[in-house]
Amino acid sequence: MTEDRTPAVSENPEGAAAEDEEQPIKSRKNGLYGEVSDELAASMKSGWADTELHGLQPVAQAPYAAERRARLSAAFPGERLVVPAGNLRVRANDTDYSFRAASEYVHLTGDQTEDAVLVAEPTGEAGHEFALYLRPRSDRENGEFWLDGYGELWVGRRHSLTEASQLYGLPTRDVRKAAEELAAVTVPTRIVRGYDAGLESALDGQLVEEKDDELKTFLSGLRLVKDAWEVGELRAACTSTVNGFTDVVRELGQAVATSERWIEGTFWRRARVEGNDVGYGSIAAAGPHATTLHWVRNDGEVRPGELLLLDAGVETNTLYTADVTRTLPISGRFNELQRRIYDAVFDAQEAGIAAVKPGGRFRDFHDAAQRVLAERLLAWGLLDASVYDVEKVLELGLQRRWTLHGTGHMLGLDVHDCAHARREDYVDAELVPGMVLTVEPGLYFQLDDLTVPEEYRGIGVRIEDDILVTADGNENLSAGLPRRSEEIEAWMASLTS
Repeated sequence: MTEDRTPAVSENPEGAAAEDEEQPIKSRKNGLYGEVSDELAASMKSGWADTELHGLQPVAQAPYAAERRARLSAAFPGERLVVPAGNLRVRANDTDYSFRAASEYVHLTGDQTEDAVLVAEPTGEAGHEFALYLRPRSDRENGEFWLDGYGELWVGRRHSLTEASQLYGLPTRDVRKAAEELAAVTVPTRIVRGYDAGLESALDGQLVEEKDDELKTFLSGLRLVKDAWEVGELRAACTSTVNGFTDVVRELGQAVATSERWIEGTFWRRARVEGNDVGYGSIAAAGPHATTLHWVRNDGEVRPGELLLLDAGVETNTLYTADVTRTLPISGRFNELQRRIYDAVFDAQEAGIAAVKPGGRFRDFHDAAQRVLAERLLAWGLLDASVYDVEKVLELGLQRRWTLHGTGHMLGLDVHDCAHARREDYVDAELVPGMVLTVEPGLYFQLDDLTVPEEYRGIGVRIEDDILVTADGNENLSAGLPRRSEEIEAWMASLTS
């Protein structure tokens, strides 16, 4: 990490740029280097080349984002709609978390910058005029670009308002004036809450929480069916994820010599090289850690003879994420019991994937996978077949002691995409082409589970793939990774021999 970004001026908790060039720029960073001389200030104002970019082409998603905005406009005639990107959040003292724009904002604009806001103002024709409120280039006249800890010499160049307008196909305005401008005109207003507390406060008298919730629900449902561009981004995310899993297998030897952290870091390197980041905290769970569903500490030993459950996904530069899980024998081959459990989960996943098709219900793939696992638990004697048949097990949910979770979820900009959509549009809905979801059954036998034989304890297996609903069935977007136990072994041998 480079040295701290402490500017040579006093502190201002807001970190805002001064609009009057006579005002000194102040920063939220602590000033350690004293005052700026008049001579230095004068020097920093001049001698800089014009770097304005001209003739920029719109981003690839611009026409798709315009169609989404049209659907949004039609749903809320006569109301102002405010969709913030969000603000930076402090990690510790004067360092921030890496910024990740709100999915609702990205979906409607293609932009990913902090502090930005999309505003839809109602027009007399029952439509809306959309505008992007963004931070403009750092001011060189008043010194913002070098004196402010968030100026461009500290954090890098940002697009001018003119450049942004060309990229996103929208009129642009200075976001530093947004709260004042929006508060000055009273009109029925909805905002996506939770991303910009300052805007929410400025508009408080115009907002109704229930109506804001309706806006969030609509925007979540707007993402349920992916357009062609989004499907392409998810394909790219899956391709990079396959590469990341391949890297991990090649480096399993180093993981055995160190810890699960090596696996986490190996996959993250691929995510950063080919995309933006990982789409969620990677689960690199070796041995008994695989029985903890969201094991993200990733600080345990990687031991030959045990299994590695790796649940990870690359997030593309446009913020669409894959979500894939494979359970791998660390030594390269499953033992007899590991294979039996793995093959049961594979068969359950096969049944689940087969149920993903147009006209099917969202719950169908879960029910199909759970049925297979319930049958195996009965066959292995872990559930008493003299007392229960499969139908009774499923009715009572007895298999859930070892299957634990649902079998999948929607996927897209969020790893658990469309989570705020209406129930009747999601979990109770009929599948249609363009939906993308995961199918991820698992079996987990805890170390302290006295209801199963000792040899089962500490084994966890999950297999997860990203499935696109097509016009005539489905397509496995992550099919580049092998799934059958014998294919897993052959693949690992080809990478480590």
